[in-house]
Amino acid sequence: MIKRWIHSHVHAQVSIAPLVTFRFLFGLIMFISIARFYLNGWIEAQYINPDFHFKYFGFYWIPDLTPIGYYAMFALIALSSLGIAFGALYRISTVVFFLAFTYMELVDATYYLNHYYFVSLVGLLLVFLPAHRQHSVDAWSGLTQRSSKVSAVAINAIKLQLGLVYFLAGVAKLNADWLLEAMPLAIWLPAQAHLPIIGEMMMFKATAFAFSWTGAAYDLAIPFVLLSPRLRWFGYVAVIAFHLMTWSFFQIGMFPFIMIGATLIFFSSDFHIKLQSHLGLRHGTFTAVFKRIPAYALNGLAVFFAFQVLFPFRYLMYSGNPYWTEQGFRFGWRVMLIEKAGYAQFKVSDERGNELWVDNADFLTPVQEKMLSTQPDLMLQYADYLKTHYEAQGVSNATVRADVHVTFNGRPSQPFIDPTVDLAALEDNWEEKAWIIPLVQKRG
Repeated sequence: MIKRWIHSHVHAQVSIAPLVTFRFLFGLIMFISIARFYLNGWIEAQYINPDFHFKYFGFYWIPDLTPIGYYAMFALIALSSLGIAFGALYRISTVVFFLAFTYMELVDATYYLNHYYFVSLVGLLLVFLPAHRQHSVDAWSGLTQRSSKVSAVAINAIKLQLGLVYFLAGVAKLNADWLLEAMPLAIWLPAQAHLPIIGEMMMFKATAFAFSWTGAAYDLAIPFVLLSPRLRWFGYVAVIAFHLMTWSFFQIGMFPFIMIGATLIFFSSDFHIKLQSHLGLRHGTFTAVFKRIPAYALNGLAVFFAFQVLFPFRYLMYSGNPYWTEQGFRFGWRVMLIEKAGYAQFKVSDERGNELWVDNADFLTPVQEKMLSTQPDLMLQYADYLKTHYEAQGVSNATVRADVHVTFNGRPSQPFIDPTVDLAALEDNWEEKAWIIPLVQKRG
């Protein structure tokens, strides 16, 4: 029975049509996303204007680029997105897209978003999937062998990736603030009171609870609903409704449209063949490329997905509320679960006791300052930057301390870090940051 299941979900030859649809929509939506990024002036605002960029732990070596370099990198992402969509120089396009997009993601941790992480993961998957063997420039030009079939694992890998995003986001919602306090939705939804018809409902705490519990149930259940032929259309309508609603309520960019397009892969091959035929693309019966998936490839996939399952739970290595300390927080599909605001003042002192209070606006953009005020690893990087800057101006043996207060999910503002600690003397690592002051759970 196990061998039969493995054969049907891994080695069996199935129609390539769902993978073709996914390839086209993913590439097209990413091209639109990059065009939108350019037209809004965000390349200059996020990458060129800042004096320095906050990096992710383990990726401090990622170099900054010149202004021309940043524009060139985004041009590469845009061109490779079209290459993916139309299957043009597909292998080169997928590799370039993955490397360029991930590079730009790693340049500045200020702009971390779960859906950037998702795009990088999908980009890496596409490098190894034969999504270009039909209805592509490569297939039409003879650069790749045409095939109407692919191994089932090529499609099921994408389904698993989408399922993990939803399910782990649902698991992350199983916390006291979300379920028992309806936080942070109880803070956010009243801002939608201006909406016609439903606006008045947004003022009630019961509405926040309904959204919180429904959101958790949706994330946990939707992968299984989409896998069910009988429930699939119901599930897809829920996908559209859920993502359009979150898009209209909150500023979350193109992610809703990425997920609306991507989840079409759960539909049957017949659905995708008919969809493509409406676009004038005939589903030819080209020679199938029958290749048994080698063990090393399957082992690589297993490691790829096992990492995604295990890495979000690294927060268990640390004490305290991970939504407060943000230790083990990123790359865990914790989507829209916190409302935090902070105020951080940094003080530079020399060996003789002279003190200088830093005006953060002299070094940081408003967005960088906002993110800095609640994220301890960014504070360490900023302190190191300040020490280097002021010692270059003649301050001897500079120390950097900070007075930081943070409000979290409706709780009163409270001290966030130990103000006596010299942050410039610390190094970021996997160890617990004992200088973070524990959260006082009581709300005002």
